Amino acid sequence: MKKTIFKSVLISCMLAMVYLLLLILVPRTYDVPATKGRESTQYWDLPTGSRIGYMHLLAKGEKQPYPIIYLHGGPGGPIYDRNISLLSALTEDGFDVYLYDQVGCGWSTRLEDISEYTTDRHKEDLLAIIKTIGAEKVILIGQSWGAVLATLFIADHPDKVEKAIFTGPGPILPMDRDLEKIKAPDTLELRNPSYTNKQGREKIYNIRATVVEKLAQAFNWKLASDKEMDQFVTVLNHEMGKSTLCDTSLTSPMESGAGYYSMIKTVQSFSDLPDTRIKLKGCNVPLLIMRGQCDGIKWGYSAEYASYFKNIKIEIIPGAGHAIAREQPESYLIHIRAFLKP
Repeated sequence: MKKTIFKSVLISCMLAMVYLLLLILVPRTYDVPATKGRESTQYWDLPTGSRIGYMHLLAKGEKQPYPIIYLHGGPGGPIYDRNISLLSALTEDGFDVYLYDQVGCGWSTRLEDISEYTTDRHKEDLLAIIKTIGAEKVILIGQSWGAVLATLFIADHPDKVEKAIFTGPGPILPMDRDLEKIKAPDTLELRNPSYTNKQGREKIYNIRATVVEKLAQAFNWKLASDKEMDQFVTVLNHEMGKSTLCDTSLTSPMESGAGYYSMIKTVQSFSDLPDTRIKLKGCNVPLLIMRGQCDGIKWGYSAEYASYFKNIKIEIIPGAGHAIAREQPESYLIHIRAFLKP
């Protein structure tokens, strides 16, 4: 009898182990839309080794001296059609506008060695792009992680940036967790979003994706292909995108193009950075920060920018979350245009 019970338990354990291994090792597919190509996409082959897909929106009328470069969120982006459509309005004001997929997402190359997805690589790519387009200076518009990248770049190359516009900026790196204790003034009437990134992750993550992430972080191993994990992060971003809105009913249809390994490895590289604040102290680059009324990023992280940028303006956008341009596109453009006027 005992032998029979033991045998049954052993078989059950073995079956459970096989099932677990199948969940971890068998590739998965996700129901996501195909990434749409754009006939006007062009490519830079940068000296960094990155092949970058980009859009160049040509200035109309009297041309402004400095072009605009848009840095998308993520990390792992990419550029979406709505970004192109909205920012094309700035060409009417005489600006050349460049929007590019950062390495590892969109129409840019995926790196075989995922350890190369770092903040330094993204900074080097941006510097190479500025040199490639032949601009003496540029205007940077950074959304979320794009603002973090812009801040890192400005710390190293303030002479290359005429003005900067940050929307829903992430923290200055490395993160100072004590800033989360700072309360926003009641007069700002800030609100928490009704949905959080944590809720989105808990809903979408599965055991295979969790193991893939741990192996990538610990050993730079790609247990799963770029194709599979880019599909996964498309589903994940769609769910977490609800946290970027005041009104979750405005969630956009699912869009492909994000890069999974670029996302997790770039974020991992944050911990290796020296303190950016040392270089930023007394920065003269004029900065506009737009923050949505119900942005989930703690107020202290936004407020800290005023400690390092001498010429800064912070605007709170009512009725918007982290993704200001999606909920309040008119207000987004009005504030940008006012800031860019000579």
